[in-house]
Amino acid sequence: MRLSVHRKAHFNAAHRLYRKDWSDEKNLKVFGKCSNPHYHGHNYDLIVKVTGEIDPETGFVMDLKRLKDLIYEEVEVPFDHKNLNEEVAPFDELNPTAENITVVIWNKIRAKLKPELDLEITLYETPRNYVTYKGE
Repeated sequence: MRLSVHRKAHFNAAHRLYRKDWSDEKNLKVFGKCSNPHYHGHNYDLIVKVTGEIDPETGFVMDLKRLKDLIYEEVEVPFDHKNLNEEVAPFDELNPTAENITVVIWNKIRAKLKPELDLEITLYETPRNYVTYKGE
């Protein structure tokens, strides 16, 4: 029997959506006010979903304390209260859209999970705008 456990987390971060090889005018046309050269911020909400078989010894799919610590180390510490473009690799080269942030988080957490576990990341940039990635 496969089932899923979920952990919610939160971080605040600033970013600017833009391409360095485009003019300010083109960035404004494509990214709107999100291309503000002085950045803007979001209160991100994160849901990490891990799916797998229940371990017969522990009764866990995954120890939620371990998942909490993993999210803290891989996401909250490096991202919280940071300017993503200026302080968080790979966003010095990768446009920090919600889509790209979600994939980066997925890759960081996926690397720390047992291979038999499936991972899904949902990132809310606003209460109405969110992205989900399953590694597909």
